[in-house]
Parts: sequence; structure tokens; C-alpha cells
Amino acid sequence: MKKLVIAAAVATTFLSGFVHAADAKPDNEVSFNIGAVSEYRYRAISQSRLDPALQGGADYVHNPSGFYAGTWLSTIKWTKDAGGSGDIEWDIYAGKKGEIVKDVSYDVGVLTYVYPSNGLNKVPGFADANTTEIYGQVGMGPFYAKYSHSVTNLFGFVDSKNSGYLDLGANVELPDGYNLALHVGRQTVKNNGAYSYSDWKIGVTKEFFGVNFGLAALGTNAESKLYVTPSGKFTGKTTLLLSAVKTF
Repeated sequence: MKKLVIAAAVATTFLSGFVHAADAKPDNEVSFNIGAVSEYRYRAISQSRLDPALQGGADYVHNPSGFYAGTWLSTIKWTKDAGGSGDIEWDIYAGKKGEIVKDVSYDVGVLTYVYPSNGLNKVPGFADANTTEIYGQVGMGPFYAKYSHSVTNLFGFVDSKNSGYLDLGANVELPDGYNLALHVGRQTVKNNGAYSYSDWKIGVTKEFFGVNFGLAALGTNAESKLYVTPSGKFTGKTTLLLSAVKTF
């Protein structure tokens, strides 16, 4: 009887260790994503002339250290609309995340937005569209506060280095696999105050058939005569946005 008890204890310990090992995250993780949106909005301003866009990217995470790096691309139209060229936004980023104290997280990093052959530096009244920002975020539970600071000119605005974006929000898990995203933000454009604005977003996401679907309402108080398409449509108007993203 004792032998059976000992054997059962050993088996239980072995299986318990096996399950924990299976549940543990690997040191290195690589993932890819591809998706489509009814309109590409960044900080609630349309980057795609109010039209749909295709998007995709790749991410690497080193779990023991919290270091991560990645890249992401989207089709765009705004650089052409501004008088330049190009139809791609290519983001490259790296950073580190972890815990400051229990239940208080941090995320710091650098993000460069590349607009290949955008040519805006040759357009009167514009600077090169390529932009680099450093950022820092603090989170507690579902709530977070993030600040991004440009160390170059911001998205083609002349003399706009040291512009900033404040992002406050929450990501709340709801029943049945739904997730609620709440956000308010403030974009300040250095030496171009008329282009500064606030934005907001309320969105819900849920996974179906391995694809993460989203529906969001968002808008801005940006100056409607400044943020426009070539045909005069306001690119910061309140709208509903649909998205579908597959991660693998």
C-alpha cells in the first residue's frame, strides 16, 4: 500500500511539473499578424483618405527580460494627398516592458515611422514625413497612461520636433470573450498650434474563427479646415471603424 501511495505521489509531482512546464512561456516568442480595416485612423486622423487599408506585421518578445521588437506596415494615402508620393507606412519599434512593483506595469521604447520615398521635404510648407518618437507607459489593472515624444519633426510638420501625444485609456475584459477599449488622447504639434487636437475612442473586440474582429466609434475636435482630403473631406470626423486581424 505504501508503495502505491509513494508511486502516486511521484506521478502526481511529475505530472504537475509537466503541466507547469507546458504552461510556461518560452524565452523567445515570434508572432505575425495580417489584417484589414474599413479605414486606417491614427490618433483618430484618417491616413487612408477615409478608405479601407491593408495591414500586417511581425513581433519578437524575449520573455525573461521583457525586451521586444517589431515591425508593422499599412497602406496609406496621406503623403500623396499632401503633395508627395508613396503609399506605405512602415513602422519599426523596440522597447522593454515589465513591472515597477506588483500590479504596476511599465513599457518604454522607441518607434520610427518610415514613409518610403514620401518626398514631402520637397513640397513647400512640409518637412520629411519620417518620424521618430520615444514613449513611456504606466499601467495598473486595465488602466494605462502613455506619453509619446517626437525627437524629429512630426509627420511632415515643419519645425515640429518635441511634439507630444498623451494617451489615457483602459482595456476591460467583458463576459463571453469580449474586450472593451476606452481611450482619450491629446496631440500637441510644436510650433503648429492650430493643428493640435484631442481625440477619443470606444471600441469592442472579440475573436471568431481565430480572427480578432473589432468595431469602434472614434472622433476628434481637430480643425476641420486643416485636416482634409484633396476633395475637402474632414479626416478627423466621427466615424465607425471595422477591423479584422489574424495573429499566428
